[in-house]
Amino acid sequence: MSYTTAALAFTLTLVIKLFAEMVSCEVYRWRRRGEDLEHRINELEKSLGSVSEKRASERRGRVKAQQALREALAQSESHNSHNTIYPMRPIGTIQSCFSTRNGTPRQPLLVSLARASLVFDPALVPPASLEGLEEYSHCWIIYVFHLNTDIEKLWRKPSQSKLKAKVRVPRLNGERKGVFATRSPHRPCPIGLTVAKVEEIQKDKVLLSGVDLVDGTPVLDIKPYLPYSDSIQGASVPNWVQEDCLLAVASVSFSDVFSSSITSCWKRIEKKSLYGSADEFKSLITQVLSWDIRSMSQRNKPQDTSDADSTVYHLVLEGLDVSYMIDNESNILVQDVSLPNNLEGVAET
Repeated sequence: MSYTTAALAFTLTLVIKLFAEMVSCEVYRWRRRGEDLEHRINELEKSLGSVSEKRASERRGRVKAQQALREALAQSESHNSHNTIYPMRPIGTIQSCFSTRNGTPRQPLLVSLARASLVFDPALVPPASLEGLEEYSHCWIIYVFHLNTDIEKLWRKPSQSKLKAKVRVPRLNGERKGVFATRSPHRPCPIGLTVAKVEEIQKDKVLLSGVDLVDGTPVLDIKPYLPYSDSIQGASVPNWVQEDCLLAVASVSFSDVFSSSITSCWKRIEKKSLYGSADEFKSLITQVLSWDIRSMSQRNKPQDTSDADSTVYHLVLEGLDVSYMIDNESNILVQDVSLPNNLEGVAET
């Protein structure tokens, strides 16, 4: 019995020692893992700190480079300021009812039915940029007078552009005024500013009305119209600007030929038109021709009574050529509407 008890005691002691050694080894192994993990964390923290310091150094370098560039540009401008260029890329394009310059209103909101779509470049203007614009009734539009005949020379060879300091004013029957006292498109920097009514927002486009923009106009920016700051109470203008009726016509009527032609022509443009019916398109013609849209040379051309009744003028709206005549009492008769033959305000006798 004593031998058996001793053997069991020895075995039990051996098992306890082995278990203790196993526990000790496992504790050591976990301790090493903890030390390795801590070392790895320290290494990662050092690496992160190094990357952060590198980025901060690069940022400081960029800031210094930008400051140096601004200083260099400032010095360059002080010596040669007229050569400074600020490149601007259009953010969108106007799709207008006015196919050509002729007939496009000289000022905004004169023709309430004048409609257009401002289609944005999705690469520059994400749809979220337009969120909230629908809460405004009107917006400002900054654009380029891209159809100016001298625009290439003005940008590429300004010294050869022969820009005139004074321009002829339609309201003054051709009398000249300083270009900055007018809204002439022929300016040292051919940028225009207009206001339009916001009708609807559709993803990447804004539907507008009351526009004075020709089809294809590049748009640089739009801003909401703010009545409390943009409408100036007590603002003064010259007397010749206040005369609203100088270019107004006496009446606009339509011939029987037009009434039959518009039916067939409307079928050609109906699907892509900005208007809901041929009657609405006819109302647009009435509004546009309510003002004498002829050039000063056409209005001032010497003519007797018989010649006045025989001269035919042309207006292109939504791709359709509208022909009309005007008598000496400023009564307009719209003769016909047809597919255009590349006419822009051409007069036929």
